[in-house]
Amino acid sequence: MSEAIASEIWGELKRFVNTVDRAEAAETVIQILMDNDSDVEDIRVAFKGDTDIKRALTAYLDNDKDYAVEDEEDEYEEEDEDQDWEN
Repeated sequence: MSEAIASEIWGELKRFVNTVDRAEAAETVIQILMDNDSDVEDIRVAFKGDTDIKRALTAYLDNDKDYAVEDEEDEYEEEDEDQDWEN
């Protein structure tokens, strides 16, 4: 599913979700998108301006150990490449 379509569906349906339940609903949307290999940046672009989704994505990334490890590994690889370049 494309992130743009998900954003459009969310925009139409969230008004039917009680305000107190929107955070949990947004978390479910993020979980579905991530389970279907959506890119974090694509989600951010598609849902820009939606605070419920923004919070849910931030919480997902904070809780996702695999995503955090991948980011750290990328940083270390870049540092190693920089050091090799200098030598």
